Amino acid sequence: MNVPILIIIGSQLLFTSGDLLARHYMPQQGFKLATFLSWWFLVYMTVSTIATFGQLFIFTQMELGRTMTLFGASGLILANVLGLLILKEQLSLSVYFGVLLAVIAFLVVGFSKT
Repeated sequence: MNVPILIIIGSQLLFTSGDLLARHYMPQQGFKLATFLSWWFLVYMTVSTIATFGQLFIFTQMELGRTMTLFGASGLILANVLGLLILKEQLSLSVYFGVLLAVIAFLVVGFSKT
């Protein structure tokens, strides 16, 4: 697997991990100033910033259309896998079929020669 693909997956894992953290704490603490001054929000922002650096690096290495396709597909895949494994969310068969199509799109776009 080439380095840009690994950076895309790593960045998307960081973004998705931060989203899971926010999903856990935001409903408990609400949308107020104290929430944005808490420890978990600092972790969330740090993780998101590191992921953004990875994303910006990839923008300098690949074409925009290909990059955004890979970020979109990997985000969809990771969100559904983590939703199933961590949050125990079960979606319909048609949704999982759509995720399968995203996996195929990721493989086709990610490993095609430019």
